[in-house]
Amino acid sequence: MCMKVEVFATPGCSTCAQSRDALKAVVEAFGQDKVTWREVNVVDAIDYAVELGIVVPPSIAIDGELVFPTLPTATTLKNALRRRLEQLGKP
Repeated sequence: MCMKVEVFATPGCSTCAQSRDALKAVVEAFGQDKVTWREVNVVDAIDYAVELGIVVPPSIAIDGELVFPTLPTATTLKNALRRRLEQLGKP
């Protein structure tokens, strides 16, 4: 099973655009067999965002759980993904 990282953002969000590439690179470095990246437009998926507890984008959910209500640094995301993979037995 592959871990799923979802980034919830709104169109035209400058904060999202500034961090997106660095965060996406972190996820891609783990390999698609371990972690996938999905960008979610909050406007299009408002019900799903509310269900996860997202109040203000940009936010990141991992495997359907709101983990970062604000965008983390690349290092913070990398460490969180590494810990989760270790817990799943996929170092």
